[in-house]
Parts: sequence; structure tokens; C-alpha cells
Amino acid sequence: MRIPGLKRSRGAAGLYALLLVSPATIAVQGCTDLSEQPFDVVTPDNFYRNEAEIIGGRAAVYSQLRPSLWGYFNLSEISTDEMIVPTRGGDWYDNGRWLEIQYQTWAPGSASMTDDANGTWNDMFTGVARANVLLAALPGVTIANKDMVEAEARGVRAFFYYILQDMFGGVPIVTDTEIKPRPRNTRAEVFKFIEEELKFARDRLPASWPASQHGRLTKGAANAMLANLYVNAGVFTKDQGINPTGYNSCQGVQVGGGQNACQAALDAANAVLNSGQYTLEADYHSNFTANNQSSRENIFVIKASNEPGAGLNSNFLYRSTHYAQGFGGGWNGFSTLAETYFAFDTLAIDKQVVRRLTIDRVPFTDTLNLLRSRDTRHEIFLDGLAQNLQTGKPITYRNSDVPLYFSPHFPHGETRASEADGVRIYKYKGDPNYVGTEHGNDYAYFRLAEIYLVKAEALAALGRTGEALEAINTVRARAFEPDRPLTSAANIQSAILRERHMELTAELKRRQDLIRFGRFTQPWSFKKSQPAKVLLFPIPQTQLDANPLLTQNAGY
Repeated sequence: MRIPGLKRSRGAAGLYALLLVSPATIAVQGCTDLSEQPFDVVTPDNFYRNEAEIIGGRAAVYSQLRPSLWGYFNLSEISTDEMIVPTRGGDWYDNGRWLEIQYQTWAPGSASMTDDANGTWNDMFTGVARANVLLAALPGVTIANKDMVEAEARGVRAFFYYILQDMFGGVPIVTDTEIKPRPRNTRAEVFKFIEEELKFARDRLPASWPASQHGRLTKGAANAMLANLYVNAGVFTKDQGINPTGYNSCQGVQVGGGQNACQAALDAANAVLNSGQYTLEADYHSNFTANNQSSRENIFVIKASNEPGAGLNSNFLYRSTHYAQGFGGGWNGFSTLAETYFAFDTLAIDKQVVRRLTIDRVPFTDTLNLLRSRDTRHEIFLDGLAQNLQTGKPITYRNSDVPLYFSPHFPHGETRASEADGVRIYKYKGDPNYVGTEHGNDYAYFRLAEIYLVKAEALAALGRTGEALEAINTVRARAFEPDRPLTSAANIQSAILRERHMELTAELKRRQDLIRFGRFTQPWSFKKSQPAKVLLFPIPQTQLDANPLLTQNAGY
């Protein structure tokens, strides 16, 4: 199903070379494509000559973060137990691409790798190239705050590499504009590069920017990235040898300066928490509204705008909502799986719900009030009677007057799903001032709640389980009325994973978490157990064809 308004990944190999920067076209070749002949070549010598052009170049680096919300999002979420895109009649098959991601049966030249993985490779290396062109120009130009521009460019470039190594492991490290093929660096080398670049940026970035500069990299954002890098060090420093069925702890991994990675994660998390710049919002859902620019919890975001034609819209609402649910009509695709829907607050009351559904066979809709009376984060799901999100009126099946009820089950399987099958994720709320498909919700890559959970995980790995419980309960406190703190430190790792699942659904963290905790290859719903090779995606075949120095990941 081709979705209107969504950028499709490019078919040409290695579009790292083609960089669009207003007001001119920049073309720089790097690690993949060696044959593109740009119509207009803009180099550091003939373009970046004044402050206005430097500001334009900096904006172009930031803008390349936005494409990660398609291919990278799809692969990070649909490959897990959080999301599925089932085939609904003639919709959402697309050469088996979506189910291939859910099944984890991808291959270097398969549909999802040709589209989502190859698109992400191109998009992130385009961002790297834009940063490199800007950085190469800086020594030859006289502007105020040159050091700050360098810090931002290097920090955002590090985040492009954070995404690349998360998906593919070792990739070429490119820091210049020279046109030549590049071999892969190891994942450990990429990890070290990201760490050093983020530290460089952190030491020069401000604690905050004026509201008019919202979205720019800050000291807190760099520390949040470092905290996540370090807590994943048991995975992110390895191209092979990741434990597919056991916890890959940061404990025992040395990072910059010989420091224990868990202690480094704790230090970076505390730097954010103690900065005085951020606070947990009283209302969890306010972090995802159309005016979430005012959130004091969101640390690093991708900015959005409902300005017509700006191309900065948030379209998460459309991916999952039904055609008749308002805001111009959804695409009726992305749904959550029962594993995630029933994961919230799995105490005695959850067991009662499961019993009513599976043993007593009480109708699903009769149990919803039980589910809705607990964890307020569960309100991100559209379940039961489907309603128009603008008017509140019930909706029906297409071409029918039969009321539509969203259910977490797929009675006919994932290949013959109906309009009603699958509870929908409605985390990013509709913008009352939307225009077309333009909504103004910023996408939060890092929030303060996650930093508390990173702190909890680092503390638990260091044997400080009591303090870890305190950090977890700080996050839980706003989700329950009355509060329902965890009181036992037994199975602390499982408690952390579960809390991350409830807090961070649809926030691009589940794949990382399942890999780190040794759960990614295990079966769920329609997915069977998979071999360890799926812990990394294959290098897309188009990239291998374009660059003979690249090598494929093990097992593909």
C-alpha cells in the first residue's frame, strides 16, 4: 500500500553523495556511490562563505534527522512485539515487506531491506556528508560562535552514526569530503567515534537554547545520547558474539578512559537529572501532544510543524488510525500486538482480565473498564468501540452500518486481517490545528523518564538494586492513582525491561531493549524463533553492489 505524503527510500545506491541544502545543491561523494555525476557541485570552497550560508548548512544537517522516522522507525518497531502491519485485504502487503519485518525473515535484497534499510543507510550517510561539508568549510570562514556550529555538527553526525551502528553494526567512518570507496570500521570503532564526538559536543554546547531555537542540540541531549550508548555497550561494541537469549549487560565493558560502561551510563544519566533543565511532566500524555514544544521532559526532539507545505509534519496518527477516525482519514495500518497491549501493569488484575478473555470467554469489550482503571499510560491505545477522534462519534466498517470494535486479537491471522483487528497506538495525539496531513507534534527521541530508567538499569548492574527501585518508582509514580510502587528487588532486570515497555512504547527503543535483554530472537504472536544473525540487519545489497570494500554481516 503506497501511503500518500510519505517519503519513499531511494533506489539508487549510495545517495550519501547527493545533498540538498538550500539555497544550493551540494554534492559530495563518500563511502558508497562512485558514479553519480551531480549537475551542480558545491564545495566548502565555493559556497560556505558567510554566516547566512553556514546557518543554512547547519539547518540541513538537522533536517536529515527527520527521515529516520520512517525506515528506522519501521525496522525498530515492527520487528518487535510492539507493532505489526497486518495485511488487510488488498492493503498493506507491499511484496510482503511489512510481514517480513515482523517475522524477521529479511535478506540483503529483500523488500524491507531494499526499502527501509537501504533508505535509512542512504539517509543517515547523507546526514554525515552534510555535516562533513559544513565542518570542512568552517576553518575558512569568519563567523561568531564558530565553535558552537562545530559542536552541533559533530554531535548530530554522531547521532547519525548511533543509528547506523544500531542497525548494521560496523560501518565506514567518514569525516572528510574526499571521493573514494570506504571499508567498514568495526562496531567497536564506531562506538568509540560516537563517544568521542558526543563528549566533544557536550563540553561546548549550552545547557539550553531560547524557545525560538527549540530542537537544537544541548548539553543534556549529548548526555542523554551518551547514557543510552553506554547502557547498550554490551551490544553496541560487538559485531558478533552478542548473547541472543541472555542479558547483555554494560557491566564489564570498558569505555573511554577505561571506565566501566555501567558507571559511565550512570554518570551521564545523573548529569542530565542533576542539570536543573528537565522535569517529569505531571501528565505523561502532554509529552506527545501537538503543543509538546513546551514539555520540560523532552530532551532531544525532531521538530514538527503544521505549516502547509513545510514538509515538517508528524504523521504517526495516520499510520494506525482507521479511515473514518477523523483528521482527514487514517491509513488503517500499524497496530499493536497482544503481547504489548496486555503488558501494562501485569499484577493480579491483569491475570483476572486474561482469565476472563481466555478461560471464561467474557467478551473483550466487557473487560475494558478493568484495563482502563489502571496504568494511565495504557490510554495510548485505541481499543473497543472505535470513535472519530475529532467528534467522539462511533464509526463503522467501510460500506456498512456495523459498529467497529478494535480488538487485540487477529482471529483470521495476520495475512487476512479485518478493519477491526489489532488495537491501535494513538500516542501522538491529533493536532486540532492540523492542515492536510500536517500535525505539529515534535517526536521525542529522548525523554527524562527514559533517563531515570537508564539510571535504574546502570544501578542494578552495579549491584545497587535499592537505588534502582527508587529510580523506577519515580517514573511509575505519575502513572498510577494511587501510586503502586515496586517493592521487591527480585528479578530487577525483568522489572526494568517491563517498565521500559510500558513507558516507551512506540519510542524507538523496543528493538534495542529486546536485543540487550536477550529476547529479540524469541517467538511471539505470529513470529517464530530466529537465529542470532537477525540481531543486526544485513548490509543492503544495493550498498554492497555500489562499494566493493563493504563486507556483509555474518549469517547473510
